[in-house]
Formats: sequence, C-alpha cells, structure tokens
Amino acid sequence: MLSFPGSLKIFIALEPCDMRKSFNGLHAVVCERLRQDPLSGALFVFTNKRRNRLKILYWDGSGLWVLAKRLEKGTFTWPQSADPDCHTISLAPEALAMLTDGIDLRDGGRRAWYERK
Repeated sequence: MLSFPGSLKIFIALEPCDMRKSFNGLHAVVCERLRQDPLSGALFVFTNKRRNRLKILYWDGSGLWVLAKRLEKGTFTWPQSADPDCHTISLAPEALAMLTDGIDLRDGGRRAWYERK
C-alpha cells in the first residue's frame, strides 16, 4: 500500500517533461535539472506541454514509484515562479491534492499561498 508521511516534501517541476520518461529518465531529471536527491523521500511532480498528464516520482525507502494521471478533458493548472531561473517550487500536500483534483491554484497574492516557504 502506498502511504505518505505527514512531513512529506513535494517538488513541482515547472518546465514540461517528456511523458515517455519512466524511472531512470525521471530520476535523471530530478538530479540534473531540479538538482535534488530523488532518493530523499520527496515527491517530484512532472507534467507534459499540453498539461493533460502528470507523473510523480517517489522513493519509499525500498524502491522508486512512478505514478501517472491522464485527464480525459481539460488541463492541469500548473504553478509558475516569478524567478525565471527557478526550475522547481515546493508545494504543501494540500496544494498537491487540489492540483491533482483540477482546482486552479493561480489566484494567489504576491507569494502564492500554496508554495512552501
């Protein structure tokens, strides 16, 4: 059974990713582009250019998980950063749930409410 700890860190890749990537390809993106450790126990979330698919890479301590979701209609509302050099942002678990449920996260203030500090 897949369960996540309460202290889970979630990182969203801001740039679109090739959805043909799986374990090794997403692992490489996390290391090279996001400059994070894929074996840290954090969730790494990716989307495609059309924003109708997403994949999550997660290390549970014994192996990597790749989870995928494809929308039949519509697109995911993907967060953006004000910093053009930023490749990832950190989300709260509640924001990830809203993102995957199709809730628009864009209507934030100066600093988006769903980003972790």
